[in-house]
Amino acid sequence: MIELRVLSRLLEYPDTELVQHRQEMSDALSASDVLDAGEVNRVCAFINELLTRDVLDIQAEYSELFDRGRATSLLLFEHVHGESRDRGQAMVDLMAQYESAGLHLDSRELPDHLPLYLEYLAQLPEAEARAGLTDIAPILALLSARLKQRESRYAVLFDLLLSLGHSAVDATKVGEQIASESRDDTPQALDAVWEEEQVKFLADNGCAESDITAHQRRFAGAVAPQYLNITSGGQQ
Repeated sequence: MIELRVLSRLLEYPDTELVQHRQEMSDALSASDVLDAGEVNRVCAFINELLTRDVLDIQAEYSELFDRGRATSLLLFEHVHGESRDRGQAMVDLMAQYESAGLHLDSRELPDHLPLYLEYLAQLPEAEARAGLTDIAPILALLSARLKQRESRYAVLFDLLLSLGHSAVDATKVGEQIASESRDDTPQALDAVWEEEQVKFLADNGCAESDITAHQRRFAGAVAPQYLNITSGGQQ
């Protein structure tokens, strides 16, 4: 599904190449036979609004949303397993799925990074790709609600993924559930993270990180968001 390939790219860390190919992405979505006119218009409007800005501003917005704290992390298992040992086995199982589909990762890529998962689904037959989206629908709905709470334009991408997966998740109910959450992107929450992580950060700073690995870093001391039980479709 070309639609998933485009959405995968839009959810990656933005760079000059993404800006240069904005028209190609809009054209690909406009030619889609699985999106309706309203969906195409909303995503094309997102592309035009986002990618006509200075790339440094786009990168700053992206990092503010997805790199600070856990609540809007694009690492799928963050919203299911947190720091539990189950996360490691889930990573191994997902890697096996990728390899069976001929997708091989390099050492810098985390298998549960949402853009990578979408790239994987894009290679599958349409029915299987939609089923893969259904599997993560509770996470997508949670991220959509939190992004709307932050008044972020990125929420439209998650709504489209839910639509493509024919999700039955009640978005209104999810929004009500997160309304009482303590946000982990406030100055106070970020200060607490920095106090806990600064020694570790300085110790790890001997090896320079690329832009890609840097924007995937998670802060272990952030305010813990609600976690999901995706096997039952509910929240813990």
